[in-house]
Order: sequence, then C-alpha cells, then structure tokens
Amino acid sequence: MSSAVDEVPLTLDEAPPKTLGALDQGAFWANLGVSLLGFSGALYLLNPLGDRPLSLVAAVLAAVVGSLVGTVMVGLAAVPGARTGAPAMVLLRGLFGVRLSYVPTVLNIVQMLGWGAFELWVIATGAQAIFGDAVPYQVWVLAAGALTIALTIRPLGAIRLLRRFVTAGVVVAMVWLAVALLREGPSLGAGSWDAFAPAVDYVIALSVSWVPVAADYARHSRSSRAAFGGVVGGYTIAQVACLVMGVLALSLVGNDVGRVWEAFVAVPLGALFFGVLVLREADQSFANVYSTAMSLQNLLPRVDRRVFSIGVGVLTTGVALFVDVNSYGAFLGVIGAVFVPMFAVLAVDYFLLGAAGRWDTSEDAPSRWLMIVPWVLGFVAYWLVTVTPTVGWWDAAWAAAREALGFEHRPWMNAALAAFVVSALVTLALGRLTRLRGAAGAPSRPAPRRTPQDAQGPRSPGDTAR
Repeated sequence: MSSAVDEVPLTLDEAPPKTLGALDQGAFWANLGVSLLGFSGALYLLNPLGDRPLSLVAAVLAAVVGSLVGTVMVGLAAVPGARTGAPAMVLLRGLFGVRLSYVPTVLNIVQMLGWGAFELWVIATGAQAIFGDAVPYQVWVLAAGALTIALTIRPLGAIRLLRRFVTAGVVVAMVWLAVALLREGPSLGAGSWDAFAPAVDYVIALSVSWVPVAADYARHSRSSRAAFGGVVGGYTIAQVACLVMGVLALSLVGNDVGRVWEAFVAVPLGALFFGVLVLREADQSFANVYSTAMSLQNLLPRVDRRVFSIGVGVLTTGVALFVDVNSYGAFLGVIGAVFVPMFAVLAVDYFLLGAAGRWDTSEDAPSRWLMIVPWVLGFVAYWLVTVTPTVGWWDAAWAAAREALGFEHRPWMNAALAAFVVSALVTLALGRLTRLRGAAGAPSRPAPRRTPQDAQGPRSPGDTAR
C-alpha cells in the first residue's frame, strides 16, 4: 500500500510526488485506450457519414493515423505537466492567465462529466450484456459509481493497481476475443475510401479528448520522456486494437450497434473475458471523475480534492442514470473542435516561442487575451471543414457560412488538422509580431560596467546571471 507522501496532495499548495515511471504510465494509458464504448463507437470509424462505409483496410489505416495524431497531441500536452508538476487546467494559467483559464476549465469540467456518465452507462449496459436483466441497470450504475469514487480517493495507488493486476488480464482478454471473432469469419464487405478523412477526425477526437487532462497524471511522472512515451505507446496500440475489434464485431451483427457486445459474449468463454473488460472500464470513469476534481481545484485551489471527487462522482452517477447515448458522435465533434485548437496554441507557445522558461502558473498570472484569437480561429476552421453530422441547426449554420464564403469541402480535408494548423500558424505569427514590436519599442541601454568579480566569473551557482 502506498504511503501518504506517495499520493496526490490534497490541495494545490503541496508539491506533487514524482513516483510514476514509464511502465506505470504506459499501462495506465493502454487501459484507457481499451474502451467498450470504442467497440460500439467503431461504427463511427467504419461509416462516419452514414451512407459511405469504409473498406476494412481504409478503416484500419484511419484508426492508425487518427490514433497517432491524437496521441502525439496528448503526449506533448503531458510534457509541461511532467516539467512543472502542475495539473492540466492550472497549466493553462500560463497560456491564458488565471481568469481566462477558467473558460477552458469550465468546458473541461462539462466534458469530463459527460465522459464519466458515458463510461458508467457503458459499465452498466456491458454487465447487462453478460447477465441479462436479472439485475436492473440502475443497480449496475450505482455500483460502478461507488467503485469509481473509491478509486479517486487514492489515485496514484489506483494507477499502480492497474499496472500490477489489471493490465495483464486485459491483454489476455483482448487476444482471446480477437482470435475468437476472427474464427467466426466476419463478412467485412468491399467498402470505399470516400469517408477516410471524417473517420480520421473521429479517431483523433477519441484521443484528443484526453489532451486537457494529460498533465493531471504526467505531473507525477519521473520524467517528461516517460510521460510522453507512456501516452503514445500505450494508448495508440490499445486504441487501434480496440477499434479494429469493434469493426470485426460489428460485421458479425450486421453493423447493429445495439447488438455489438453480443458478438463478444457469444464466442467461447466470451462472457468471462468480456466481463474482464467491463470491470476494467472503471479506470475510464475513474480518470474522468478524478480529472474533473483536479479541474475544479483550478477554480478553488485549497479545497480538498477528495471532497471534489466524492461530489463529482455522485453527480456523474446521477447523470448516468438518464444519459442520452445517441448524442455520442456529436459530443466527440464538439470536443475536437474545442480542444484541438487550444492544444495547438499551447504547443506553439510552450515549445516553439520559448514560453516554457517563463510559464506562470501562479494565482496572479496576468490575462493573455491575445491567445484567445488563435484558439477561436481554429475552432471556426474546424467547423468550416468538417462535414460529420452533429446537431441539425448547428450543421445548417456552418453550411450557410461555407456557402457565404464560397468554401467547398473536399474529400481529403481533415477538420482536426485544419483547426490545428490554423491555430498553430496564427499563434506563431502573433508571437513573432509581439517580439518584433517589443524589440522595436525597447529603449537602448548601455552595456553594464564589468567589475573585478565579473572578470573572475561567478563565485557560486547563485551568482550566475539569469
């Protein structure tokens, strides 16, 4: 059992322990990459537009490309957390300032509550796929919610528990089920490549939903390299495997999402190994509830995180009792549109414009209104490019905007990459412009007069010029 000093501090006033190695994080992110929601959600990969399904080769390639793009974003978002020890939303104080960081913080809280509710729904319906209606859905939700809350009380202990005992079981279950599905001889059909770009968008959105929480775990990493490698290696492999298995299962039930889990349960020992995956799904709900609590600490830094975890867990459980899973695709589209351009702004400012050395996560970090501009422009670029259906009135508004601008969508266009490129280029241009204006406006100063001590060099590390 981990000691108190090896656990997440209760408030933001305490320094985080650096106890997670590459294996801990790789196993944690691999577990997050395997989701029962991904099995049913593979339909959005296979047929994102609803009328032009992809071929198997196109779907697998879209899964690989989208996962790599998305997980590299998540991995890079984890690096500042490993270096600074700050949670994800606290890191945004350096990008936007304290008060402006509340905007993405609130958006992240909303997204995490939604994801948490989805995951509890997945656990409950997955359990019913095994045991039938003998136990009511509500009972499974309440049980899963209680387990989720328990894991969030000692989060680093939960991550170590996953590595030591859960990951091996998940690997065995995935291999067994994949072989069993292939033996059933799934009919994959011909398909096309027409919807390849929207399929990649969908997979990127699956991955990039973790961008605004990656630092919550990486802040406990022993190194930034371990944090980056754990995300990219663990999550990419697991998510691709999960999506491909989902495509195989869907082919066995005629692409009927409502019956996709039947394909897993129906194979030899399927109920046993599918049950392993259902139980493992609790790490998804754990991550969402815990990161919601960490986001709330950006708003109220001295409130005990356990209080937030319990409150968020109870609220998420309540939402899961009434959640509408039919909005899943639209939900992912909104996530990608909001957080892909925000990450682009962060990445350019932190890694390319030299902001890492002056990243201010204090409680009086000044507002940086200029950083809102590339974020908003990237958001606009996403919705101008995407043709993936979400909500009727919203899609109609952007269709009218495209028509007014004379913009015509092409099959090769990718909304997530368009949003990233626009935000990154605008951030880079604003950074260069700011530097030029600062250099032009700076008064010239005479070189400082050297003293005998300067000539001899610094006498101690504390004398070194900054």
